[in-house]
This record gives sequence, structure tokens and C-alpha cells, in this order.
Amino acid sequence: MRWKKISDAVIRRLPLYLRVLDELASDPNTQLISSQELGVRAGVGPALVRKDLAWFGEFGKQGVGYEVEFLRDELRRILNLDQEIKVAIVGAGSLGAAFARYTHKRYSDDSSFNLNIVALFDNDPEKIGAQIDGIPVYGSEELKDKVEELDLQMAIIAVPAEYAQVAADQLVAAGVKAILNFAPVKLTVPEGVHLASADLSLELQRLAYYLRD
Repeated sequence: MRWKKISDAVIRRLPLYLRVLDELASDPNTQLISSQELGVRAGVGPALVRKDLAWFGEFGKQGVGYEVEFLRDELRRILNLDQEIKVAIVGAGSLGAAFARYTHKRYSDDSSFNLNIVALFDNDPEKIGAQIDGIPVYGSEELKDKVEELDLQMAIIAVPAEYAQVAADQLVAAGVKAILNFAPVKLTVPEGVHLASADLSLELQRLAYYLRD
């Protein structure tokens, strides 16, 4: 399939385009957008916008641009965001709880946001059995059963670094194919499992460079 040859760099830019289109969708006076404007709003060049989108088909017309609603729907389909995706969070500490609350609120308030946090997992007996904004917290030993029962497709790791690889291994064994890691450690997963990492401490250290006078 041609789409399998597409680089991850292209896939990473598609949500940027979609975010722009989501913002424009609420404006009835904006029905078209050029590659120039889409690129400016997304922070990339117009030629790159056209090249990225061309991987998936012909969505615009020369001299006219792209229909906002049509391109928005197509990008949601390409990114599998035209259907509900059930997500788990491993780690019900401060970070996991905060992310659960934020994502749950967005899912409730925004009908176009289809990433639904439906379960959290933790080893702390005081957290197990509790709920965070109505989302249940299960014991980590229940993970494999709950992945199947709840049809969990994606997971977020929000545990201390020393437990992150164990969490990743458990998720892989349970059949989860897409993992976002917030732990400040490099994880390894087998081929066929997609892993993305968001190291907040590294980003803060990078930003510290710019604080010099």
C-alpha cells in the first residue's frame, strides 16, 4: 500500500494542518484556504503542504485552493480520527490524572475530538478502584483483560522512568499498538508497535538556553 511508504515526518505534520482547519471550520465565511495560508498558519512552506497532501490524493484545485470542510474530513479519515479511539493511561499520579482530566474535558466539549480516555492503571492500592472525572482506575494486573474488554487501541505511559519499560512491555503483551511515552527515558518496543515520546524535562532544558541575556 502506497501510504505505508510515507515518512513519519509527513504524518507528524498532518495534525498541524488539521488543527488549522478545525479553527477555520467555525467560521462560515471561510470556505476555502490556499496552500500558502495553510502553510503560514501551520508553520511550514506552501510547497511542503502540497507535497504532504499529494501523498494521499488530490484535494485542491490550482488557483482555487482547498475546501476547508472537505480537506478537514479527509485528514480526519487519513488519521483515523473519524471514529472513536479508546485510550488508556498507565500511571494515575499527578501527570496521568491531569492528562486524563484535560483529554476527558476536550472529548466531552469538542464533538470532533475522538480520543477518549476510558481507563487508567496503577499499582497504588489507594488509587485502584477510584475514579478521575468518572474514568475508573484499575490495577496494573488487569491491563491485559481490560485492553480486550474495553477495546483499548492506544495508551499513554505516565509513570516514573524506572517503571516505564515494564509498562511498555505490559502494553505490548496486551496488544496495544500505539503508545505515547511521557517518562523521561528511552523505551524499546517491537516492530509493529508505534512509540512516540514527549520528554518535558528535555524541552525545558532546551528552552533554558534562550534565557541568557
